[in-house]
Amino acid sequence: MTGLSASGKSTIATIVEQKIHERKKLSYRLDGDNIRHGLNANLGFSPEDRSENIRRIGQVAKLFADAGIIAIVSFISPYRKDRDSVRALLSPGDFLEIYVSASLATAEARDPKGLYKKARKGQIKNFTGIDDPYEQPLNPEITLDTEQLSPENAAATVLEYLEKGSYLKA
Repeated sequence: MTGLSASGKSTIATIVEQKIHERKKLSYRLDGDNIRHGLNANLGFSPEDRSENIRRIGQVAKLFADAGIIAIVSFISPYRKDRDSVRALLSPGDFLEIYVSASLATAEARDPKGLYKKARKGQIKNFTGIDDPYEQPLNPEITLDTEQLSPENAAATVLEYLEKGSYLKA
């Protein structure tokens, strides 16, 4: 899942993870909060560090996929080339790009961590959407407009796609 900070990625990913577990499938949610404090604690937010962050996450997701575990990955991942590189790591059909869409105005209005306010004041540099770009996916498998969909309905859309694609079969 890719999208701006506060677009709803982590909320939707958490619901999807719970619903997959209810179906007795193995999955694990990887997001900025649980990765940036450990595996990628040494990385900042420069373009190079952002690319390395996504490269590492892609490698972890590949290991999960190789083990038959569904990796639910929710990161801003602002650069198309990085997302495309991760897609190329995986077997066809094993990478689903899910664009969690929300306008910058909506993301700023939500701003649960106060990050946009800090970025606007210059207290956070290289913040995606403010002084760093976000490159929207060109052809995602799923687009979730979180200005129109509740987190529960967005998660249901993802689960429906997974079921139709036989990703949740035993």
